Amino acid sequence: MQISADTRTFYERIGGETVLRRLVICFYRQMDTLAETRPIRAMHAPDLGSAEEKLFMFLSGWMGGPSLYIEKYGHPRLRMRHLPFAIDESALDQWMMCMKNALSEVVDDEALRNELVFALHGVADFMRNQPESQN
Repeated sequence: MQISADTRTFYERIGGETVLRRLVICFYRQMDTLAETRPIRAMHAPDLGSAEEKLFMFLSGWMGGPSLYIEKYGHPRLRMRHLPFAIDESALDQWMMCMKNALSEVVDDEALRNELVFALHGVADFMRNQPESQN
């Protein structure tokens, strides 16, 4: 994958807080409505408001914007926080489906979308705590 020569942060390149909020809202709308993502939707509370706000705050800092999550909750400890959930390759694929769809809807710049998909896949893959299925 070619890395962009653009030296701005993902946060700046995506359009800051307003666009990031739209991305997170779209992400959870995807999770809430796609039949293919019912298994990961079931891992969440019925009301997605808290998850939405936490993902927004995390992504803000992860993308190089304000470190909102760290300021409020401390270090994200993502893997530890996800250990109670059985996250396998299927769950990873479902999460990425939601994110790819949201990025396609919110981010016009194809190169930026591709960079974000690549980078976010690495984060999502780190959450896997179950072996790959042997099917």
